[in-house]
Amino acid sequence: MSNNKGLILVTGGTGYIGAHTVVELQQSGYQVVIIDNLLNSTVQIVDQIAAITGQRPDFIKLDLREKQQVAKLINSYPNIEGVIHFAASKSVSESVGDPLLYYDNNVCSLVNLLHAIKGKPIKFVFSSSCTVYGEPDQLPVTEATPLKAATSPYGNTKQIGEAILKDTAQAHSQLKVIALRYFNPVGAHPSALIGELPKGVPQNLVPFVTQTAIGKRPQLIVYGNDYPTPDGSCIRDYIHVVDLAKAHVAAIQRMQHNEMLDVYETFNIGTGKGNSVLEVINAFERITNVKLNYRIGPRREGDIIKIWADVSKATQELKWTAQLNLDDMLSSAWAWEKYINNNPFKND
Repeated sequence: MSNNKGLILVTGGTGYIGAHTVVELQQSGYQVVIIDNLLNSTVQIVDQIAAITGQRPDFIKLDLREKQQVAKLINSYPNIEGVIHFAASKSVSESVGDPLLYYDNNVCSLVNLLHAIKGKPIKFVFSSSCTVYGEPDQLPVTEATPLKAATSPYGNTKQIGEAILKDTAQAHSQLKVIALRYFNPVGAHPSALIGELPKGVPQNLVPFVTQTAIGKRPQLIVYGNDYPTPDGSCIRDYIHVVDLAKAHVAAIQRMQHNEMLDVYETFNIGTGKGNSVLEVINAFERITNVKLNYRIGPRREGDIIKIWADVSKATQELKWTAQLNLDDMLSSAWAWEKYINNNPFKND
């Protein structure tokens, strides 16, 4: 496929969502440059992307906290059409324990990147999160739902990031920004060549489920079963990572086609349906015929009780809708877990 739709810089492009988005960009005809510091990923992912698409994206190891290096890099690619910014730390519990790491890595990096692209006609897609809504009063949440105080420093960095981008886009007319508020990405590419690859103990439910099922973890802990939900466990809107990746391509295309209604827009990216932690566990056992060893533990600080999206704005304006269901998510995550069990990745 010819690369004729423009050059897209993807920060954090060897990470979980980033890698899947690079695949979708390449398969849609874009040229891609990946920047990553490999703190939470491995350079082997670049090989995996190339194996899927038949194209090797450019890869540059760089920490976005190094302001001068970021500026130098941006200047070395004068024909950048867009930036998709994933590079960030993402653990709610880790952010509670080490907030300064999160403000440094998530906020300072964004500011450095914006300084570097200032004055350039850039289409910018921001990796935001449903955590910006905090604990919502009404469900489902729409993009107009008031943002409440964040329940974690991680969530606060996403709120701050959105505010910085909105202010910057309004001040600098050449910058166009779409912030995608993800719900809970899970699953893996259907090739099973890329997927979620947590370093250390997984912070997210599905990799903990698959690692427990395959024997890497002795037991899965469900953090609380006394919440005000039908089965007592937290409810999330789980979205297949491939669907999520396609939303980024849709966002770039919306900006390229001059379809934005404002210089800064937000979209919820989810399925519009909530599933509880225990529902996910039961679905995984049904799909795989693997019995999970799990126990109920105490609640985890910073966790939101229940949240799911109203995705009608994304459907109507972004022309994007999630296509894959929970069974697709869990079966692909299990295929990926089995793949990396037989083809272990080294940690850089």
